Amino acid sequence: MIEKQHKKFLTVAPFECAWRNDLRFREAGRGCVAFEAFALNDVTVVFREHVGSQHYHYKRDNSPHYTVIIGSHRNRRLKIEVDGNTVVDVAGIGLCCSSAFQSYWISIYDGLISIGKGRYPFQNLVFQWLDSNPNCSVQYVGLSSWDKHVGYRNVNVLPLTQNHISLWTNVDCGEYDGKEDCEEAMENESGNYENWGLGNFLESWELSDIVFVVGEEEKAVPAHKVILGASGNFSSSLFNQDVIQLQDVSYPVLHAFLQYIYTGHTKVLESQLSSLRTLSLKYEVTPLVKQCEEITERFKLNKKLFDSGNNVEISYRGSKPQCGTAFPSGLPLSMQRLIQFHITGEYSDVDIYIGGHDLVSPSHKIILALWSIPFFKMFTNGMSESISSKVLLQDVPLEAFKAMLEFLYCGELGSEDTADIGTLLIQLLLLGDQFGVTLLHQECCKTLLECLSEDTVCPILQAISSVPSCKLIEETCVRKLAMHFDYCTTSSMDFVLLDEASFSDILKHPDLTVTSEERVLNAILLWCLQANELYGWDVVDETMLNLMPEHLFGERFHSASLLLPLVRFPLLQYVLLKKLERSNLSKKIPTFEYLVKEAISYLEFGLADPQGDQNARFQHRRSSFKELQYICDGDSNGVLYFSGTSYGEHQWVNPVLSKRISISTSSPISRYTDPKVLVSRTYQGTSFTGPRIEDGRNNVWWMIDIGQDHQLMCNYYTLRQDGSRAYIRCWNFQGSLDGKTWTDLRVHENETTMCKPGQFASWPIVGPSALLPFRFFRVVLTAPTTDESNPWNFCICFLELYGFFR
Repeated sequence: MIEKQHKKFLTVAPFECAWRNDLRFREAGRGCVAFEAFALNDVTVVFREHVGSQHYHYKRDNSPHYTVIIGSHRNRRLKIEVDGNTVVDVAGIGLCCSSAFQSYWISIYDGLISIGKGRYPFQNLVFQWLDSNPNCSVQYVGLSSWDKHVGYRNVNVLPLTQNHISLWTNVDCGEYDGKEDCEEAMENESGNYENWGLGNFLESWELSDIVFVVGEEEKAVPAHKVILGASGNFSSSLFNQDVIQLQDVSYPVLHAFLQYIYTGHTKVLESQLSSLRTLSLKYEVTPLVKQCEEITERFKLNKKLFDSGNNVEISYRGSKPQCGTAFPSGLPLSMQRLIQFHITGEYSDVDIYIGGHDLVSPSHKIILALWSIPFFKMFTNGMSESISSKVLLQDVPLEAFKAMLEFLYCGELGSEDTADIGTLLIQLLLLGDQFGVTLLHQECCKTLLECLSEDTVCPILQAISSVPSCKLIEETCVRKLAMHFDYCTTSSMDFVLLDEASFSDILKHPDLTVTSEERVLNAILLWCLQANELYGWDVVDETMLNLMPEHLFGERFHSASLLLPLVRFPLLQYVLLKKLERSNLSKKIPTFEYLVKEAISYLEFGLADPQGDQNARFQHRRSSFKELQYICDGDSNGVLYFSGTSYGEHQWVNPVLSKRISISTSSPISRYTDPKVLVSRTYQGTSFTGPRIEDGRNNVWWMIDIGQDHQLMCNYYTLRQDGSRAYIRCWNFQGSLDGKTWTDLRVHENETTMCKPGQFASWPIVGPSALLPFRFFRVVLTAPTTDESNPWNFCICFLELYGFFR
């Protein structure tokens, strides 16, 4: 067996099994293993009472064990075996992946085996099976394979706890650069919440709104209406009264009854089991009734089962014990009833108002306090809210607070809450942090991490950069921004709203990926200016002709001197450095002048500051755009050809026909105005677009849309004349992000290159314009051609674009 320990990675050879001492359940029969696997099929996980050997194979094991096979039968089935016998064999097509690692989790709880996909335990459940004769001794986890090598990494064995926020602290976050940082962040976020639950309110006078009076001694026992109402049928007893008389019930029986409701488990004497069943039947706490009856039947069959201490232990068995995210997990409470109580306001004891708005919702103090320690303190520490049934909250977003309340009652984020990542989800995350609703905070964190994209990363980072509990998301956002720096600093201007620390971290990040150091320079200048639109250093330089940098940059002038050294000036072209040396930027910003002259000196004489970090400053960065550079006229290296291959996936097909790109013209499509001809790579004798009259003048153009999800920083383009002699002399090559506002990339005036039918001609795009990414490109005729009969026909039969493509 090949085994690699680097970053917890190991490869298991066919018919072998990996056993590690740390892959062990803390409690026999109860635990969860989360891992990533790389396999064509047959990801096999074995659960045994004792550790097996390296050459162990579950087919030869005679001792009790469970085996879970993900991707059996050539990745078509999901199987579970008990002691070598197949008990589950269901369709599970494509559960494994041979091209990348995929995340899985498997939990066992008293014979209930749950299997799911994804990095987060107890999410994305794939299958569950309950063993009627459970093996409660399995404790060790083995990672095995069938007839092909399987790669495993980031393997973690997690305990099953009622509040599994603790599981987050144990999940290895290798994807986010290090387990230690992730654990520390999650530990700080969880605080003392792990020990907080409904059991804290068992027989507590805090927030109670009803009292049981039991036995002849009339002992008073407090409880909470909404909790009782969610566990059974208390309607007749709870309606409009605060006391329930139970003179025929002893306190130990009532205590066991309430303990089962509030904690999910209890102990009772054998002699009291019948009374407990009677009380449960009276209030229709069905799970407890069934368990009392089952235990009674088992007692009749085998009295020795209860010889230890004459105490009977009862634990609630739900469909997903200990595996939910909401507090009723592991408790005999109906989620549907809780949601209904929230909607109707039944049993509510507090009305919440948001400043400037009417009543938001009648709620229940016990529910709010159960999730939120700040709310608990608000209701119990003598503040005005402790004695009032009204709470007024200021500076809280209304819709986000409503969504938070819904989460407190159902324990899940609604699809509408996660759809708007830009606003509502971020507000929910911040509310979860503000009110200490840790699980809401974690659900928002998880959703943000899963849905994080180049388009949302800047607003998210701006919102959470000052929140200590969001350190994991902050680091992930910084890394994603660094890896997609070109796109994130050109698709929108959101990056200029980031604070200095975040922006500096991005520029210093080892994964910073960019096509040109000129791009880094432009981004720093735009950030210092807090610019509203995208432009290059040349525009800033021109603006500085009449303004001092202190006035131009304002409060960020000092930041410019700190950020400019992060540009690797020696990697800029020598011609560009000479332009920068003569610029107003050099004349008016001493730091800029020093860095430019140092770079020129190095290129000319090989001299540089010995104090600097030379290895970093002269090392080229990776590019997030694919480089498709011009080689020769009519080559197969351009963007439009690349689109025709489905971006390198298969043989070439006309990209207009495959709808990878679209081409439009100034005149209607006809026999001689055919968009697909322009990228067909076949010579066409007659191919033109005619004039369109706009604002009283001729407007003639060919326009290409490279696709919604793509951008190109164009640095070269090629045209081909059709068979006519209508040669173009004046035209513009332009780019646009939206197809409405156009930027001139190259202006041609009295250009005489085109002079033969069927001729190719290519031109470079130079200067800052070559660093601007666009989705739309067009060639626009600005003056008549050389043809006297139809001077406004734009006659070309081929067009190709080159540059850095995304």
